[in-house]
Amino acid sequence: MKKNYSGYFFILLTTIIFSTMEVMLRYTRGLFAPMQITYLRFLIGGIALIPFAIASLKKHGARLKAGDLAYFALTGFMCVAFSMVMYQMAILYSSASFVAVVFSSNPVFVTVLAALLLKEMIRPNHIIALVVEIIAIVVIVAPWKNAVDPKATVLTVAASLAFALYMVVGKRKTPIFGGITVSCLSMVLGSLELLLILVIGRTAGGASFFQSIGLDIFASVPLFPALPKEAILPFLYICLINSGAGYVCHMISLEKTSANETNLVYFLKPILSPLIALVFLKEEITPLMWLGIALFLIGSAIAVLPGIISQRKSQV
Repeated sequence: MKKNYSGYFFILLTTIIFSTMEVMLRYTRGLFAPMQITYLRFLIGGIALIPFAIASLKKHGARLKAGDLAYFALTGFMCVAFSMVMYQMAILYSSASFVAVVFSSNPVFVTVLAALLLKEMIRPNHIIALVVEIIAIVVIVAPWKNAVDPKATVLTVAASLAFALYMVVGKRKTPIFGGITVSCLSMVLGSLELLLILVIGRTAGGASFFQSIGLDIFASVPLFPALPKEAILPFLYICLINSGAGYVCHMISLEKTSANETNLVYFLKPILSPLIALVFLKEEITPLMWLGIALFLIGSAIAVLPGIISQRKSQV
C-alpha cells in the first residue's frame, strides 16, 4: 500500500506541475520567441533527465545502439518538433485554459491509437469516452459563436493527437529502456531537431522559405535569449520544473501505480489549469468552458475509472 500511496503523491505532483505549463508559457509570452523557448525547454529539461536515464538503463540492463537512437530521433520529432511546436503555436492564438483543457484529451487518443497500432484491446467505454470528449471540444470551441480562433482549435487537437502518437510509438521501447530513458532521449533529440530547423530559418534562404509558406515563427529566431532579471526564474521553471521534473514525476507515478491511475493527471488537469489561469492571468472561465470541462471530466471518468476499479478488484 505504501507503494501506491507514494504513487498517488507523484500523480498529484505531476498534475500540479503540468497544470502550470500553459499558464507559464502564456505568462512569458513576449519574453521569448515561441520556438526559442520550445527547443530550449526540452533541451535543458532533457539534459536534466540524463542522470535518471543512466540509472534506468542500468536497472534494465540495456545498452543503446544506433538503431535505438534513430528510433528516439523519430519519437523526439513526434513529441518536440511536431506536437509541442503546434502546442506552442496554439497558445499564441487562444487562452492558456483552452489549450490546457483540450490537450488533456490525449489519453483517450492514446487508447484508440494503441488499439490501431499496437493491437491493444479497446473497450466500449473508451469509444464512449472519445465521443464525449469530442462533444466537449465542440462545446468549448462553440463554432456557432466564434468563441475560439479556428487555428487554435486545429493546432491544439493536432498537438494532442501527435503527442498521443508519440506515447504509443514510445511505448514499444519503454519495457526495454524504461520510461525515463524514452522521455530523456526523445526530448534531447527532438529539441536538437527543432534547433536544426531554427538554424536553417536563420539563413537567408531558410527565412525566405518559411515566410513564403506562412511560418514566420521559424524565421530568424534568436537561438539564445537575452534574459532580463524578471525572466530568469520563469525560464528556469519552464525548463527544469515543467519540462524536467514534470516528466520525472510522471514516469515515477507510472512505475509506482499503473497507466490507468496515472491518467488521473489528465482527469484533474482540466479543472486545475483554468483555475490557475483565472488567478494568475485573469482569464475568464465562461459557462461554455465550465460545461466543456464537465464533459471532459465525464469522458475521462468513463475512460479511466473502469480500469482502476477492475485493477483494484483483481488485486483484492
